[in-house]
Amino acid sequence: MIPEQPGRRVANLRGLAQGLIRDVSYGLRTLGRSPGFTTVTLLTLALGIGANSAMFSVLEGVVLAPYPYPDANRLVFLWETRPGISQLDVSEPNFEDWRRDSHSFEQMSAFTISTYNLSAPGSAEHLAGIRASANILATLGLKPALGRDFTPADDLTNAPLVALISDRLWKQRFGANLRAVGRALVMNGKTYTVIGVLSPRFRFFEDADLITPMGAQMPAIYRDRSVDALPVVGRLKPGVSIVQAQNELNTVQQQLDRLYPDSNRTVGVAIWPLRKLLIGDVRGTLFLLFGAVTLVLLIACANVANLLLARATMREREFGVRLALGASRGRMMRQVLTESLLLAVGGGALGIVVGVLSVRLLLAAIPDTLPRAQSIGLNGPVVAFTLVTAVAVGILFGIAPAWRSGRASVQIALQQGSRGATGGSQRLLSRFVVGQIALTLVLLAGAGMLLRSIRQLWRVNPGFDAQHLITFRVGLSPSLTSTAEGTRTGYRQLLERIRSIPGVTAADLTNLAPLSGGDNSGPFWIGPTQTTSMQTAPHALYFWTGPDYLRTMGIPLLRGRFFSPADRVDTEKVVVIDQVLAQTFFPDQDPVGKTLTVGHWGTARIVGVAGHVKYWGLDDAGTYNPRQIYIPAYQLPDTMVNDFFRSLTILVRSPLPASELMPAVRNAVYASAADQPVYAVRTIEELERESMASRRLPIFLLGAFAGLALLLAAVGIYGVVSYSAGQRVREIGIRMALGADRRDVFRMVLGQGFKMAAAGVAAGVAAVLVLVRVLPSFSQLLFRVDKDDPVTLIAVSGGLILIALAAGSIPARRAMRVDPIASLRCE
Repeated sequence: MIPEQPGRRVANLRGLAQGLIRDVSYGLRTLGRSPGFTTVTLLTLALGIGANSAMFSVLEGVVLAPYPYPDANRLVFLWETRPGISQLDVSEPNFEDWRRDSHSFEQMSAFTISTYNLSAPGSAEHLAGIRASANILATLGLKPALGRDFTPADDLTNAPLVALISDRLWKQRFGANLRAVGRALVMNGKTYTVIGVLSPRFRFFEDADLITPMGAQMPAIYRDRSVDALPVVGRLKPGVSIVQAQNELNTVQQQLDRLYPDSNRTVGVAIWPLRKLLIGDVRGTLFLLFGAVTLVLLIACANVANLLLARATMREREFGVRLALGASRGRMMRQVLTESLLLAVGGGALGIVVGVLSVRLLLAAIPDTLPRAQSIGLNGPVVAFTLVTAVAVGILFGIAPAWRSGRASVQIALQQGSRGATGGSQRLLSRFVVGQIALTLVLLAGAGMLLRSIRQLWRVNPGFDAQHLITFRVGLSPSLTSTAEGTRTGYRQLLERIRSIPGVTAADLTNLAPLSGGDNSGPFWIGPTQTTSMQTAPHALYFWTGPDYLRTMGIPLLRGRFFSPADRVDTEKVVVIDQVLAQTFFPDQDPVGKTLTVGHWGTARIVGVAGHVKYWGLDDAGTYNPRQIYIPAYQLPDTMVNDFFRSLTILVRSPLPASELMPAVRNAVYASAADQPVYAVRTIEELERESMASRRLPIFLLGAFAGLALLLAAVGIYGVVSYSAGQRVREIGIRMALGADRRDVFRMVLGQGFKMAAAGVAAGVAAVLVLVRVLPSFSQLLFRVDKDDPVTLIAVSGGLILIALAAGSIPARRAMRVDPIASLRCE
């Protein structure tokens, strides 16, 4: 075999390049001669590719983008578990034992979210921060951008107070001065020394403005082994898997169970990868939505394939002439594919613009719904995905027209007056439309089921009156919180001033606002003595509240009384229980007057029974801590006041909107001291909407995808029916010449559209019945709606058929107006 000469190889490559240039040049001229067709095709592709580009941008930013930590795949979160509960914070003594006795971790650090009321330098401001063990940055693999890190000495009890501050706080409070290190911050009435500044890229619980050592300011109650209070983050050693670390910690915890049976019996260990904590269940939802937007792209491809196939049929004479002049069939197919790719690349370029605008609209329409939203945007991976998608789409929708052009008959194409063989192409066009309708029905059914779920959620009785309720927090001035009694008095006087504001009907405080997501659960026992261990005892959610809380919230009092101003720290301890606890532990008897022991607080007398509140969400099934106990906040002992009163929430009921009421509330707050920040202003209705966030994103996007798919499907039906009617002009003319009624013609043409719609609906319903059973990420979004919900399926099927008939009626009416004499003379 004679090897190919280098010169011949170069000549072949040059010839291939010249042929490609000719194909592209001819394709551009051909598309330019059909501006209407080209515009419609480019817009269709831009919508389909742009939707996919936007969805991939979200998926890449939330799920696929690298995390801002070195070797982030080695970062894990550690939790305690109990039977039936898969995630609990870790007690401080257990954390210390895990860190000391395990060998799978390079570093392990505990932390807790904390709040700080900054009073100097500058004006008063509330700051969100983290209290953490001294090695928190080493665990994350980070270093301060300025200054030094914590040392073990900083984490000792009663050590001098120090802080690492965020880049934002450094710039805002210190003007980005390099001499900020060593300066003082006055927070919560105490002076902290700034020892370092965090990197601008620091991300760990997004809003953290500073980090302080945990040991120097740890509440005494946290040192109890039965108090689960601290999330734990660890960095695995190189080569150690999560399974290996899990097995080792299981062994450590079993030893702790034997050493401390009262507090640790039944306690287990769970290790989560970083991704699971940061993005949670949204990962499955995003992949589900990406699958949905891919269906939109397939529908767009089917539409474009229909357009190109119809155009290829109309160009059969052109192909026949080129074949007769010596062009090969492969050359014809390559030319059509080149035109398809040109359209796809143009559609992809426009799709990038559509994608960027869509992402901006999404983030504006659903703020604070997506984790890691700052990573979402146009970047290299998104552009590469869009271009690859465009090329793949160009090949996909170009195959059928290219195949059609390659089968062109020279003899038939050159016959004057011949329309060519259209039967096969019409069948292929119809199949594309049937597929479009089936995919559209899948999207419509999914959006319909989610919409019904949202409607069912809004009908849920949360157990309280959510209207006209505003929540906020106040950082009381250090001058008012130097003593426990001063703190209590400060809150009482503040609430009295707020209640005196015109338009305020009720106001009080609580540690947990319903639907806010915080957890304050603990064990309890019926009677005055502890009957089981802390871990095996039943648990309930503790609400520390004031005496006017039930009236403020609109929670019904079913039996007995609620708290009064006389329930103070030096009086008999009292509690109010909810109806779930009452029915579970006091069946067929009156619990009022009975005694109940609450965790570390002590024994109290039950004085009332209140209605149950859906605290965890409107879709709360009551499987996690369904029982609720109300405890007078003013009966908290002095040792707990300073730590727990700082995070209390104030609730105000008023028919006035928050924008009108809050200026008066702020004046009432500032009346006692000017250094008291008011922050976290929310309405309970906002919290209700946010509790549905896991469903809002998919219903918003799936609804948009379904609407786009419906538009494309309607255009597809119109195009196929119109094309078919145009090909049958002679047949219609003959039928009318032989006496056919115009209504018969209308029914004949419209019937074609109905058959396609009916076939597509049947296929779509079958697909829905299968998909809802194999996609758990979708089923989990449903609430009180069956997977094969007949109401939704019937509604979307009927609506889709009606829209199909409406789209087909336009060419059908045009066919009614055919002049039989003119059509026969034309033929």
